[in-house]
Amino acid sequence: MSKAPLVWKLYIAAFYIFLFAPLLVVAIFAFNASAFPSPPWKGGTLEWFIGSGAVFGKPGVLMDPIWLTSIGNSLKVAVPVAVLAVLLGTINAWVLERAEFRGKTIVAMMMLWPLVIPGVILGISILAFFSRVANGLEELLQTDLDPLRPGLPLVVLGQLSFILTIATLIIAARLRKFDRSLEEAALDLGASRSRVLRTVTLPFLRPALVGAGLVALLMSFENFNTTLMLVGSDPPLPITMYGQMREGATPAINAVSLLLMLGVGGIASLFALTSKAQS
Repeated sequence: MSKAPLVWKLYIAAFYIFLFAPLLVVAIFAFNASAFPSPPWKGGTLEWFIGSGAVFGKPGVLMDPIWLTSIGNSLKVAVPVAVLAVLLGTINAWVLERAEFRGKTIVAMMMLWPLVIPGVILGISILAFFSRVANGLEELLQTDLDPLRPGLPLVVLGQLSFILTIATLIIAARLRKFDRSLEEAALDLGASRSRVLRTVTLPFLRPALVGAGLVALLMSFENFNTTLMLVGSDPPLPITMYGQMREGATPAINAVSLLLMLGVGGIASLFALTSKAQS
């Protein structure tokens, strides 16, 4: 029994080494003065972040139009996904927690299906569906419907199909804790339903709304499988990273990974803070 604390300490140490050692190696070699993203270490440099390309033949991440464009594309997808996920997730949560109708349990279960369907299958299904819709509407209207073809708008719809479920669950969990007697008291005092919603209910839901938005941003930025099936000529960051790896990786991959880890870590920290505020 006396050895139990040491065993647990060794286990925890081994777990965190397993978890963070690969990430630490990637972060360190983002500063390696080498044309390859692997050992040996050849000295420190910031060329893979802000270099012009004069040293290694390729510019740093923050100076390379390819990387900057892909980051911008990811933002063009992540921001609409987050906004729509929070807006529609709030409506869905309200329906699931407040409305009473026949088949409510089945509807709630069906909402979880996108979470268990593989992303590749989900992406292919969405692509096939919207391609057929676009073909039919183009024949009917005699016009091109590019938003329904592979591209960023379709990526937004594809990611939203499963991220919305997660946002709904986060908001519904918070709404389930709400004391409805507060709304009834406000109504008894003469407040309108819109004012009760604005001044009582939504302030209570604010931590969940912020948390759902942050999670949606996080999941959108890192999504690969569904995005790969729906992307057009404007690849987001994960698709660009995949393409760069296939062509021959440089430490620029490590630099992008480090920036992504810092961004994701910041978003995750904000979500942890909002989750703490909910409790």
